[in-house]
Formats: sequence, C-alpha cells, structure tokens
Amino acid sequence: MFDSLSDKLSGIFDGLKRRGALKESDVTAAMREVRIALLEADVALPVVKDFIKKVSEKAVGSTVLKSVTPGQQVIKIVNDELIAMLGSEASTINTLGVPPTAILMVGLQGSGKTTTTAKIAKRLTEKDKLKVMMASLDVRRPAAQEQLKILGEQIGVKTLPIINGQMPVDIARRAMDAARLQGFDVVLLDTAGRLHIDQSLMAEVVAVRDATHPVETLLVADSLTGQDAVNVAKEFDAQVGITGVALTRMDGDGRGGAALSMRAVTGKPIKLAGYGEKMDALEDFHPERVAGRILGMGDVVSLVEKAAATIEQADAEKMAKKMAKGEFDLDDLRSQLQQMSKLGGMKGVLNMLPGIGKMKSAINQSGMDDKVFKRQEAIISSMTTMERKKPQVINASRKKRIAAGAGVGVPEVNKLLKMHMQMAKMMKKMSRMGKGGRMPGLPGGMGGMMGGMPGGLPPGFDKLLK
Repeated sequence: MFDSLSDKLSGIFDGLKRRGALKESDVTAAMREVRIALLEADVALPVVKDFIKKVSEKAVGSTVLKSVTPGQQVIKIVNDELIAMLGSEASTINTLGVPPTAILMVGLQGSGKTTTTAKIAKRLTEKDKLKVMMASLDVRRPAAQEQLKILGEQIGVKTLPIINGQMPVDIARRAMDAARLQGFDVVLLDTAGRLHIDQSLMAEVVAVRDATHPVETLLVADSLTGQDAVNVAKEFDAQVGITGVALTRMDGDGRGGAALSMRAVTGKPIKLAGYGEKMDALEDFHPERVAGRILGMGDVVSLVEKAAATIEQADAEKMAKKMAKGEFDLDDLRSQLQQMSKLGGMKGVLNMLPGIGKMKSAINQSGMDDKVFKRQEAIISSMTTMERKKPQVINASRKKRIAAGAGVGVPEVNKLLKMHMQMAKMMKKMSRMGKGGRMPGLPGGMGGMMGGMPGGLPPGFDKLLK
C-alpha cells in the first residue's frame, strides 16, 4: 500500500532538498506535483485541495524559506499535515460499558467483514483478556454463519449456536441474552453485506443497532476500492452512524487514497488496519506511523512491537546469550528465518524500514523473496544435527546429500553456507558492540536477521539470496 504515492513524493522532495535555498515558486511547483500525486493515488479532490492549501500556507513563510534546511522543513510540514489528515492520534476499540457490550460490524459484501470480526475477537481475547462471543447475522450469504463458526473454532472464541430461519434482529437479541446469562464481556455482531448499498441493507442494520445499542459500530472497508470505499463510509455514517473504520487489505498494491480520504471525509477515526489473511494480521492504525511509511521514513516502532509480540521470550533469551558469546550456528539461522516469516516475510519487514523505498528496485532485481527463505529452511532441515552445529564439516559429498534432500542444487547450499559464515562474523562483531548480542532497539536478537538485510551484512549479501 502507498508504494506508488511514496515513490512519487520521494522524488518530489529529493528535488527540493537538492535545491538548497528555496523560492516561493519552487514550493508552488512542488505542491502542484504533490497535488497530482495525491489525485493519482485516488485521494478525494476536496481532501487534496484542503491539504495543499494548508501545506502551502505554512511552507511559503519566511521561517521556512530562509531556514538552513528549507527542503527538510517543507517535508516536516507535509508529514505533520498527513498525520492531521489521517487523524492525529491512534484511536482504539471501545469496549467500555455494562457487559456484555456490543460491537456492530457493518460494510459491503466482500470487504472482509467476517474475517475482520474474527481478528478483532482474537485480539480482544488474547490482548485485552476479555470474554468474547461472536454472532453472525448474515442469513443471506450461503454458509456465512458456518464461516464465522469455523473461524471461531480456529481462534478459540465462542460463536452463537446457529438456528435456521431466524431473522437478523432476533439473532442479535438472542446473542445479547446468551452473553448476559453466560457472563461474556463483548459480543461481536457480524451483519450481512450487499454488493452495493440499498435501503433494505440500511434498514436491517439500523434495526440491529436499535435492538442492541452497540458501543462501537465499525465500518469494514476494502482499502483497494479507492473512492468507492469513501462513498460507502459516507453513506453508512449518514444512515447508521459509524464510530470508526477498519481498513482491510492494507498490504495490497493499491494506491492508498481510501485511507487518506476516509478520516477527512467522514470525521470518524480509522481504528484498525488489516495486513493479510492470518488471524493475527490486524494492527492499530497509527496516523504518524502511516505518514512515516508514505514519506519513506519507515515504521521501526511497529516493527519492534511486532517482533516483541511474535518472538518467544525464552527463545529470544537463549539467542541473546549465544550472540553475547559470538556464537551463531545453522540452527540459529533457521530460527531467524522463521522469525522473519512471523513478522510478515521480507516484504513486510522491509516496508517498515526507513529509506527502503529508494532501494526497492535493487531489492526486486536481487530476487530476495520469501520463497528463498523457505528453500533455505529446507536446506538446513536436510542437515544432520552435527552439520547444523558445525558447518565446517560439510564437504562436497555432504553438500550433494543435503541438496538432494532439500530438492535444490549444490550452488544453493553453497550460497546458504556463505551467508551463514558472513552472518556469524557479524554476530561476533555485534557481541563486542552491543550487550547481549542485540541490535539497539530490536528485541530478542532480531538484530541478527536485521543485520542480514541490505546495508547490514557485508556488500553483496543481496546476491547470496538470488
């Protein structure tokens, strides 16, 4: 998400920084290009006009134009206005009230409403330690209720038993009564969607809302649908009254205009962002972090939080102790590869690193992708325990056996061994530089794999992953 917009804005601001001193005409020309970039990214025209006006008013002042770094000052103003456009501060899901509190999930069919309902249920159960029940009110889409039931079984969250023939309002009332009797804290009500907005849909949602009095009415919108998502948000807010938005498919290759327009057009906060199909692929929407990603500043804070949530503490401490001694065998490398996968793979991690946008073309050409890591895991798994502990014993005949076991060629085994050797050297250096063998700011020894990214390992690392 935002890749195209981020690339264009980076080009515009690089031009400003190279100029040194700026004239008002330079800023005006740059803002014209920013305007075009935002419109091409599918940001709503009124939002673009307001954004450009605010940035221009601040950027052409004498304080900026006569400063030592005017280009950087303009970028800061753009960053601040992007944050303001996206909502300034993160807004969390509200569950306060006399239990059971209801959260109403609304949106069009195909927006990811049922999956997002399950993701929120998992999040509230595991992170907030709440007792959650889910109920599907979708009696129109075939197997919709069964889908939520299956998802509930997967994540260990109770779903309301299905009674065929019940209408949505009756199901909602039954869910609230059952939750009240069984001591649940929160009830997630997954309503039916349509392929387009119609009055029967709105009437149904309004009836459920009036029967359950939800503390949250969350609109689930597909971020790849651009302005259609914004129009849907306006319509639902006008007729039902939404309290927030959950954007799905934020990991897609869309232009991102929906995310930038949604808050400005509806006045309602974007609360959650879905970045994949996995049940834990749901994040709080932080305006300042999203703005940072758009402007190529990365999102290291989210990366660290994600690492802390996905890496087992015991494994992290074990790895840290080994790194402190400068030890790093192939079992450790496999562990790092698995951690990378948990963090969303190479692409997911790189998108959060500062300045990575300018390296994207080189990274794409290098052939670095998650399939490479899967093959590397397979190679390591084909080795004996001794070979993983002491890679130096791996001779030509052992390489042939390992390659055959992993279904790869001997050159791939050689590349892996070379990568491991270089990473082991870096671990020894890190053991002397940082306490516990950790890179500053990254938990659980994840610095080992971060060191394996472009700029961390010795030159030519990207070639090892081809």
